[in-house]
Amino acid sequence: MNTPPLIDTTYIIETPEGVELTLHIAGPVVRAIAWFIDLCIRLLIYILLGNMLLKFGNIGVGLLLLMLFLGEWFYYVLFEVYAGGKTLGKRLLGIKVILASGAPVTWSASMTRNLLRVADFLPFLNALGLISMICTKNFQRLGDIAAQTIVIYQDKPIKHNALPNMPAYHLSYPLTLEEQQAIINFAERAQTFSQERADELASIIQPLIADDKNATQALYQIAIGLLGKK
Repeated sequence: MNTPPLIDTTYIIETPEGVELTLHIAGPVVRAIAWFIDLCIRLLIYILLGNMLLKFGNIGVGLLLLMLFLGEWFYYVLFEVYAGGKTLGKRLLGIKVILASGAPVTWSASMTRNLLRVADFLPFLNALGLISMICTKNFQRLGDIAAQTIVIYQDKPIKHNALPNMPAYHLSYPLTLEEQQAIINFAERAQTFSQERADELASIIQPLIADDKNATQALYQIAIGLLGKK
């Protein structure tokens, strides 16, 4: 009996350089909240414009209708293209639109996905778009499928702590690139661990360093040497 694949919100992209990027797909709930925020923002803008433009009679009505048209069709496109794939609602929720390839969303892709919002809305309240998101692996509505776009969480940059002020320590043998990166990552993050946890992780390399050196301190000093700070 075949076991159905587990639901997973991770999305892995391999770059032309062979580097794998792991992204996290935004689901229907957070996207619906972002859509509602954007709707409220647009309604507030339309109300303010209406209060100003309706004072000018038929000319004001015409201008207001033009603003409504432009707002509904280009609000999303302009923000997605010029604001890194994030409307105001998406920015507040920490999500953004990108191409399925991992590249920033383009004019053509943004136009395609937003022109199809009409189809996603059918028969009411984005029902068809919701069904499409539930039925697709990467929570894509019809516009996303046609434009080959996805909506992901924007990862927050990791804040690394400064390394302790101590002399560099150089091993007597070369390290691979992966080993160097692992040591630097440990040294930059170890200060967020408890001392017991840091010592436990560092003890893995204890047989490789001088017997009189503490493993955790040695990793700090090796990292400082690799970074050329001392």
